[in-house]
Amino acid sequence: MVFIQKGNNPLLAVKAFVQGIGLLGNPKLRKFVLIPVLINFLVYGVAFALGYLYLADIIDQFIPGWLQWLRWILWPLFFISFFIAGFFTFTVLANLIAAPFYGMLSAAALALLSGESATITEAPWPKVIKAELNRAAYLGSRAIPLVILSIIPGINVLAPVLWALFGAWGMALEYLAYPLENAGILFSEQRKLIGGVRWGALSFGGLAAAGLALPLINIIVAPAAVIAATIYVREIETDNAR
Repeated sequence: MVFIQKGNNPLLAVKAFVQGIGLLGNPKLRKFVLIPVLINFLVYGVAFALGYLYLADIIDQFIPGWLQWLRWILWPLFFISFFIAGFFTFTVLANLIAAPFYGMLSAAALALLSGESATITEAPWPKVIKAELNRAAYLGSRAIPLVILSIIPGINVLAPVLWALFGAWGMALEYLAYPLENAGILFSEQRKLIGGVRWGALSFGGLAAAGLALPLINIIVAPAAVIAATIYVREIETDNAR
């Protein structure tokens, strides 16, 4: 499989995302959407509760006494950075739990888009979990430098921007993986394909990350992103095949 450069167009990613949201209520996809929505509701509910109770105290611990006069600058920067890091962690966890259902959702969406009546089979859980852990390890190893940067006064002014870019790239890798895995493409090849349409992928991942950061709305964004990723991949791969 090869992605054409048309995939670099951010508008194509936006269009796919809008279409993905529109298909959430389709009767043929409804049963594949319900369980991930319930999983997201539980995971994000726990994340919100933990963040509300502990995040402010954790942030305050990273501000030494001699920098109290800079609190009005440092506190918002720490808050933004650690909020994004925490949100990303819980998103990975939610996707890890819901991954088998997302694979089936992507397959059902592709069948719907193709006008075919496909039989949706459940992928082996060990294989699905292994793929999720590989992505988590890849992203986690690259998040460590950002965490370190986030706690260094002065330098951490760049942290929110870098976290935003990292989150967009991570979400692109996460959601575009489902249609690609259904096509038999492994993670190492997925990175090459997605890297070839980096601007479109970052736009797609940025939309997903922005939606996942919105309370309540984030519960339905993940399955919408899976459907949108299936649309996006089909569009740029199908055009290539013509």
